[in-house]
Amino acid sequence: MSRLERRYRLLLRAYPDGYRADYGDELLDVLLTTAEPDRALPPLREAAALVKGGIRTRILQSAHGPAWADGLHLAVTVLSLLNLALLIPYASTIPLWVGVAAAAFLATLLGRVRLAIPLAALLSVKTLAITLAKPWLDETLLPVFPDGPWQSMPTLYAGGGPIAPAVANGLLILGLVALAIRGETLHRRSWWWLAAVPLAVGADPAWRDIVEAAPSAMLRVGLETALLLAACYAGHVTADHRWSIATAVYTLHSTVVLAESFTLVAVTRQESAHWALVLLLTLVAAVLPFRTRRNVLL
Repeated sequence: MSRLERRYRLLLRAYPDGYRADYGDELLDVLLTTAEPDRALPPLREAAALVKGGIRTRILQSAHGPAWADGLHLAVTVLSLLNLALLIPYASTIPLWVGVAAAAFLATLLGRVRLAIPLAALLSVKTLAITLAKPWLDETLLPVFPDGPWQSMPTLYAGGGPIAPAVANGLLILGLVALAIRGETLHRRSWWWLAAVPLAVGADPAWRDIVEAAPSAMLRVGLETALLLAACYAGHVTADHRWSIATAVYTLHSTVVLAESFTLVAVTRQESAHWALVLLLTLVAAVLPFRTRRNVLL
Protein backbone atom coordinates (compact mmCIF):
# COMPACT_ATOMS: atom_id res chain seq x y z
CA MET A 1 0.00 0.00 0.00
CA SER A 2 1.44 3.33 -1.05
CA ARG A 3 1.68 6.37 1.16
CA LEU A 4 -0.92 8.16 -0.97
CA GLU A 5 -3.38 5.28 -0.62
CA ARG A 6 -2.96 5.28 3.16
CA ARG A 7 -3.71 9.00 3.25
CA TYR A 8 -6.82 8.57 1.09
CA ARG A 9 -8.05 5.70 3.26
CA LEU A 10 -7.60 7.91 6.32
CA LEU A 11 -9.60 10.73 4.70
CA LEU A 12 -12.36 8.33 3.67
CA ARG A 13 -12.88 7.47 7.33
CA ALA A 14 -14.80 10.74 7.49
CA TYR A 15 -17.63 8.77 5.83
CA PRO A 16 -19.86 6.39 7.83
CA ASP A 17 -18.87 2.72 7.98
CA GLY A 18 -21.83 1.58 5.89
CA TYR A 19 -21.11 4.11 3.17
CA ARG A 20 -17.44 3.09 3.04
CA ALA A 21 -18.43 -0.57 2.80
CA ASP A 22 -20.67 0.17 -0.21
CA TYR A 23 -18.66 2.82 -2.05
CA GLY A 24 -15.24 3.11 -0.36
CA ASP A 25 -13.28 0.90 -2.76
CA GLU A 26 -14.86 2.58 -5.78
CA LEU A 27 -14.03 6.04 -4.46
CA LEU A 28 -10.49 4.98 -3.63
CA ASP A 29 -9.95 3.59 -7.13
CA VAL A 30 -11.12 6.85 -8.70
CA LEU A 31 -8.92 8.93 -6.42
CA LEU A 32 -5.81 6.84 -7.09
CA THR A 33 -6.47 6.69 -10.84
CA THR A 34 -6.82 10.44 -11.19
CA ALA A 35 -3.90 11.28 -8.88
CA GLU A 36 -0.72 12.76 -10.31
CA PRO A 37 2.21 10.33 -10.69
CA ASP A 38 4.59 10.14 -7.72
CA ARG A 39 2.27 12.21 -5.51
CA ALA A 40 2.62 11.23 -1.86
CA LEU A 41 -0.08 13.45 -0.32
CA PRO A 42 -3.61 14.30 -1.52
CA PRO A 43 -4.13 17.89 -2.71
CA LEU A 44 -5.38 20.12 0.10
CA ARG A 45 -8.58 21.06 -1.76
CA GLU A 46 -9.36 17.41 -2.48
CA ALA A 47 -8.71 16.44 1.15
CA ALA A 48 -11.03 19.19 2.37
CA ALA A 49 -13.72 18.08 -0.08
CA LEU A 50 -13.51 14.49 1.15
CA VAL A 51 -13.82 15.52 4.79
CA LYS A 52 -16.72 17.83 3.99
CA GLY A 53 -18.44 15.10 1.98
CA GLY A 54 -18.00 12.66 4.85
CA ILE A 55 -19.49 15.07 7.37
CA ARG A 56 -22.45 15.82 5.08
CA THR A 57 -23.07 12.11 4.58
CA ARG A 58 -22.99 11.47 8.33
CA ILE A 59 -25.43 14.32 8.92
CA LEU A 60 -27.81 13.12 6.20
CA GLN A 61 -27.77 9.57 7.53
CA SER A 62 -28.41 10.79 11.09
CA ALA A 63 -31.61 12.60 10.04
CA HIS A 64 -33.95 9.63 10.31
CA GLY A 65 -36.99 8.98 12.45
CA PRO A 66 -39.40 11.64 13.77
CA ALA A 67 -37.67 15.01 13.88
CA TRP A 68 -39.34 16.11 17.12
CA ALA A 69 -38.29 12.96 18.99
CA ASP A 70 -34.70 13.04 17.77
CA GLY A 71 -34.42 16.77 18.44
CA LEU A 72 -35.83 16.38 21.94
CA HIS A 73 -33.51 13.43 22.58
CA LEU A 74 -30.56 15.58 21.54
CA ALA A 75 -31.73 18.37 23.87
CA VAL A 76 -32.06 16.11 26.93
CA THR A 77 -28.66 14.57 26.13
CA VAL A 78 -27.08 18.03 26.31
CA LEU A 79 -28.88 18.92 29.54
CA SER A 80 -27.86 15.61 31.10
CA LEU A 81 -24.27 16.17 30.00
CA LEU A 82 -24.23 19.59 31.66
CA ASN A 83 -25.54 18.08 34.90
CA LEU A 84 -22.68 15.60 34.95
CA ALA A 85 -20.00 18.15 34.02
CA LEU A 86 -21.24 20.51 36.74
CA LEU A 87 -20.86 17.91 39.52
CA ILE A 88 -17.50 16.37 38.57
CA PRO A 89 -15.39 19.01 40.44
CA TYR A 90 -17.25 18.06 43.63
CA ALA A 91 -16.85 14.29 43.22
CA SER A 92 -15.07 13.62 46.51
CA THR A 93 -17.82 15.37 48.51
CA ILE A 94 -20.86 14.00 46.69
CA PRO A 95 -19.60 10.85 44.92
CA LEU A 96 -23.02 9.17 45.01
CA TRP A 97 -24.66 12.02 43.11
CA VAL A 98 -21.87 12.26 40.57
CA GLY A 99 -22.49 8.55 39.94
CA VAL A 100 -26.23 9.16 39.57
CA ALA A 101 -25.54 12.01 37.11
CA ALA A 102 -23.16 9.79 35.11
CA ALA A 103 -25.71 6.96 35.00
CA ALA A 104 -28.47 9.37 33.90
CA PHE A 105 -26.25 10.76 31.15
CA LEU A 106 -25.29 7.31 29.84
CA ALA A 107 -28.91 6.12 29.92
CA THR A 108 -29.98 9.22 28.00
CA LEU A 109 -27.11 8.86 25.53
CA LEU A 110 -28.14 5.27 24.81
CA GLY A 111 -31.80 6.22 24.36
CA ARG A 112 -32.91 4.38 27.53
CA VAL A 113 -35.25 7.15 28.62
CA ARG A 114 -37.33 5.03 30.99
CA LEU A 115 -34.17 4.22 32.92
CA ALA A 116 -33.00 7.84 32.81
CA ILE A 117 -36.25 9.29 34.25
CA PRO A 118 -35.90 8.07 37.89
CA LEU A 119 -32.19 8.89 37.90
CA ALA A 120 -32.83 12.41 36.61
CA ALA A 121 -35.69 12.85 39.10
CA LEU A 122 -33.49 11.86 42.05
CA LEU A 123 -30.74 14.19 40.86
CA SER A 124 -33.26 17.00 40.43
CA VAL A 125 -34.47 16.65 44.02
CA LYS A 126 -30.91 16.63 45.33
CA THR A 127 -29.97 19.65 43.22
CA LEU A 128 -32.93 21.57 44.60
CA ALA A 129 -31.93 20.53 48.13
CA ILE A 130 -28.40 21.88 47.66
CA THR A 131 -29.59 25.18 46.18
CA LEU A 132 -32.02 25.61 49.09
CA ALA A 133 -29.48 24.34 51.68
CA LYS A 134 -31.73 21.45 52.71
CA PRO A 135 -30.50 17.97 53.78
CA TRP A 136 -32.87 16.03 51.53
CA LEU A 137 -32.19 12.41 50.47
CA ASP A 138 -28.89 12.26 52.36
CA GLU A 139 -26.85 14.23 54.87
CA THR A 140 -24.69 16.23 52.48
CA LEU A 141 -22.34 18.65 54.19
CA LEU A 142 -23.21 22.13 52.92
CA PRO A 143 -21.81 24.13 51.27
CA VAL A 144 -20.28 21.66 48.81
CA PHE A 145 -16.63 22.50 48.16
CA PRO A 146 -14.71 21.52 45.00
CA ASP A 147 -11.63 19.34 45.06
CA GLY A 148 -8.59 18.41 43.02
CA PRO A 149 -7.63 20.86 40.26
CA TRP A 150 -10.86 22.81 40.79
CA GLN A 151 -10.18 23.93 44.39
CA SER A 152 -10.18 27.58 43.36
CA MET A 153 -13.78 27.31 42.17
CA PRO A 154 -16.66 28.55 44.34
CA THR A 155 -18.90 26.16 46.23
CA LEU A 156 -21.61 24.33 44.29
CA TYR A 157 -24.36 26.70 43.07
CA ALA A 158 -22.83 29.60 45.00
CA GLY A 159 -23.10 31.99 42.05
CA GLY A 160 -26.82 31.70 41.38
CA GLY A 161 -30.22 30.87 42.77
CA PRO A 162 -32.44 27.78 42.72
CA ILE A 163 -34.62 28.73 39.74
CA ALA A 164 -32.25 28.08 36.82
CA PRO A 165 -31.11 24.63 38.07
CA ALA A 166 -34.73 23.69 38.78
CA VAL A 167 -35.83 24.75 35.29
CA ALA A 168 -32.93 22.89 33.66
CA ASN A 169 -33.82 19.70 35.53
CA GLY A 170 -37.51 20.26 34.84
CA LEU A 171 -36.85 20.53 31.10
CA LEU A 172 -34.74 17.38 31.28
CA ILE A 173 -37.40 15.35 33.08
CA LEU A 174 -40.27 16.65 30.93
CA GLY A 175 -38.31 15.81 27.78
CA LEU A 176 -37.55 12.29 29.00
CA VAL A 177 -41.17 11.73 30.04
CA ALA A 178 -42.47 12.98 26.67
CA LEU A 179 -40.15 10.58 24.84
CA ALA A 180 -41.15 7.69 27.11
CA ILE A 181 -44.89 8.34 26.69
CA ARG A 182 -44.72 8.48 22.90
CA GLY A 183 -42.59 5.33 22.85
CA GLU A 184 -40.50 6.38 19.86
CA THR A 185 -37.49 4.21 19.10
CA LEU A 186 -34.43 6.33 19.81
CA HIS A 187 -31.05 5.60 18.28
CA ARG A 188 -27.92 5.71 20.39
CA ARG A 189 -26.17 9.05 20.16
CA SER A 190 -22.50 9.17 19.23
CA TRP A 191 -19.91 8.22 21.83
CA TRP A 192 -18.14 11.45 20.84
CA TRP A 193 -20.48 13.18 23.31
CA LEU A 194 -18.28 11.75 26.06
CA ALA A 195 -15.45 13.95 24.77
CA ALA A 196 -17.59 17.03 25.43
CA VAL A 197 -17.84 16.31 29.17
CA PRO A 198 -14.31 17.46 30.16
CA LEU A 199 -14.74 20.62 28.05
CA ALA A 200 -17.77 21.60 30.13
CA VAL A 201 -16.31 20.67 33.53
CA GLY A 202 -15.64 23.55 35.89
CA ALA A 203 -17.94 26.09 34.24
CA ASP A 204 -20.21 28.13 36.50
CA PRO A 205 -23.89 27.29 35.78
CA ALA A 206 -24.77 30.89 36.67
CA TRP A 207 -22.28 32.26 34.07
CA ARG A 208 -20.41 34.38 36.62
CA ASP A 209 -17.08 33.03 35.35
CA ILE A 210 -17.76 34.55 31.91
CA VAL A 211 -17.22 37.99 33.42
CA GLU A 212 -13.75 36.96 34.58
CA ALA A 213 -12.97 35.21 31.27
CA ALA A 214 -11.99 32.08 33.22
CA PRO A 215 -10.47 29.27 31.10
CA SER A 216 -13.31 26.90 32.02
CA ALA A 217 -15.85 29.50 30.87
CA MET A 218 -14.05 30.04 27.57
CA LEU A 219 -13.95 26.29 26.96
CA ARG A 220 -17.67 26.03 27.69
CA VAL A 221 -18.51 28.99 25.42
CA GLY A 222 -16.31 27.55 22.67
CA LEU A 223 -18.00 24.15 22.93
CA GLU A 224 -21.41 25.79 23.03
CA THR A 225 -20.70 27.91 19.94
CA ALA A 226 -19.27 24.95 18.02
CA LEU A 227 -22.34 22.82 18.74
CA LEU A 228 -24.76 25.61 17.82
CA LEU A 229 -22.89 26.22 14.55
CA ALA A 230 -23.00 22.47 13.87
CA ALA A 231 -26.77 22.56 14.41
CA CYS A 232 -27.05 25.42 11.93
CA TYR A 233 -25.02 23.54 9.33
CA ALA A 234 -26.96 20.30 9.87
CA GLY A 235 -30.27 22.12 9.43
CA HIS A 236 -28.97 23.72 6.23
CA VAL A 237 -27.77 20.38 4.80
CA THR A 238 -30.88 18.37 5.62
CA ALA A 239 -33.66 21.01 5.64
CA ASP A 240 -34.71 19.31 8.87
CA HIS A 241 -35.72 20.97 12.14
CA ARG A 242 -34.56 18.33 14.60
CA TRP A 243 -31.44 20.32 15.43
CA SER A 244 -33.33 23.59 15.86
CA ILE A 245 -35.60 21.85 18.41
CA ALA A 246 -32.56 21.00 20.50
CA THR A 247 -31.14 24.52 20.24
CA ALA A 248 -34.50 26.02 21.23
CA VAL A 249 -34.61 23.96 24.44
CA TYR A 250 -31.03 24.94 25.28
CA THR A 251 -31.77 28.63 24.61
CA LEU A 252 -34.80 28.48 26.92
CA HIS A 253 -32.51 27.19 29.65
CA SER A 254 -29.95 29.93 28.91
CA THR A 255 -32.65 32.60 29.06
CA VAL A 256 -33.71 31.44 32.52
CA VAL A 257 -30.07 31.59 33.69
CA LEU A 258 -29.78 35.19 32.46
CA ALA A 259 -33.15 36.18 33.94
CA GLU A 260 -32.25 34.79 37.36
CA SER A 261 -28.87 36.55 37.26
CA PHE A 262 -30.73 39.78 36.54
CA THR A 263 -32.81 39.36 39.71
CA LEU A 264 -29.76 38.56 41.88
CA VAL A 265 -27.03 40.86 40.59
CA ALA A 266 -26.49 43.30 37.77
CA VAL A 267 -26.18 41.45 34.44
CA THR A 268 -22.87 42.28 32.81
CA ARG A 269 -22.16 43.12 29.20
CA GLN A 270 -20.31 39.81 28.77
CA GLU A 271 -23.29 37.79 30.00
CA SER A 272 -25.67 39.70 27.75
CA ALA A 273 -23.38 39.21 24.74
CA HIS A 274 -23.12 35.50 25.50
CA TRP A 275 -26.90 35.13 25.64
CA ALA A 276 -27.32 37.20 22.46
CA LEU A 277 -24.90 34.88 20.63
CA VAL A 278 -26.84 31.81 21.78
CA LEU A 279 -30.14 33.40 20.72
CA LEU A 280 -28.77 34.48 17.33
CA LEU A 281 -27.42 31.02 16.47
CA THR A 282 -30.68 29.44 17.64
CA LEU A 283 -32.67 31.70 15.30
CA VAL A 284 -30.30 30.88 12.44
CA ALA A 285 -30.71 27.16 13.14
CA ALA A 286 -34.49 27.60 13.00
CA VAL A 287 -34.51 29.62 9.75
CA LEU A 288 -31.98 27.68 7.67
CA PRO A 289 -34.14 24.55 7.11
CA PHE A 290 -36.93 26.75 5.73
CA ARG A 291 -34.47 28.54 3.46
CA THR A 292 -33.06 25.26 2.17
CA ARG A 293 -36.53 23.87 1.42
CA ARG A 294 -37.46 27.07 -0.40
CA ASN A 295 -34.35 26.88 -2.58
CA VAL A 296 -35.10 23.25 -3.40
CA LEU A 297 -38.68 24.10 -4.41
CA LEU A 298 -37.50 26.98 -6.58
